[in-house]
Amino acid sequence: MRTVLTLAVLLLPGAAVVGQGREVIHTPHELQGLPFSSAVRVGNLLFLSGQIGNVPGTRQLADTGITGQTQATLANIKAVLEYAGSSLERVVKCTVFLATMADYQSMNAVYATFFPKDPPARSTVAGSGLALGARVEIECIATVGG
Repeated sequence: MRTVLTLAVLLLPGAAVVGQGREVIHTPHELQGLPFSSAVRVGNLLFLSGQIGNVPGTRQLADTGITGQTQATLANIKAVLEYAGSSLERVVKCTVFLATMADYQSMNAVYATFFPKDPPARSTVAGSGLALGARVEIECIATVGG
């Protein structure tokens, strides 16, 4: 019942998200020339584009291993969240993309250090061809504002 009520509230005119402006957020370390933004805010929701473990502002991966890439990816997410006025504690949903599910345990161990208490909802899938040959990419949704 609670899910139905939540969806109904989101769909009502004048609800927190519906009918509010769309703010595109570009961070100082965002890669230039790409057809997407670091984040988009609509109402009190912040939608982050997928982040990989690159050195901020460059196309160079911070590390070649899954542990280092996961740490750098989550540090990049934290930086975008803070720039946009949010934080890791306000993340409500993450989607993790792995190059291989063999990296799941190592990624998960690092992920748990960034979300030690009341972690957000999460999905994890494996695919191939992540940007710049990355082993992990993570996107998330967070709350922002009052």
